[in-house]
Amino acid sequence: MARSIDIPNLLQPGLVKEMIIAEVLGHKVIITKGDSDACEPNNASIKFEYLTCKEGGSGQLDRMFKSPPDKRAESLVRITRNRKVYLAVFYKANQIKLKAIYELEPSVVLAETERKLNRSRNAISHVGFPISWAIQNGKLVYEDK
Repeated sequence: MARSIDIPNLLQPGLVKEMIIAEVLGHKVIITKGDSDACEPNNASIKFEYLTCKEGGSGQLDRMFKSPPDKRAESLVRITRNRKVYLAVFYKANQIKLKAIYELEPSVVLAETERKLNRSRNAISHVGFPISWAIQNGKLVYEDK
């Protein structure tokens, strides 16, 4: 089934959740590694990043560089290349069922990422975004009833 829609590796980390989120938001999943997670169905230049977590958790951007400056700039493009960033929350007891999706402006995610990278003691960090942060800084665009 996956190959019939041009998905060569269904078990690619995060892909199933990305497919679920894209379905709800009306996006098209981007299956290539190193790109955004999804795009507008009729305009591949309009891209979206998905962060995911279970209830009570945090979405995160993995392997973000604090330094050197060129690597940091390259890492931050993972945020700035997108029209929107979404934090999708899945149920703990049913981890393929969406509970909520928060829409975030890339500029807000960028500012928080830079703040956290500046405070980090590591050259490479995982930058987390708790659900409470998304509630305060984003907009609820989907909620399971």
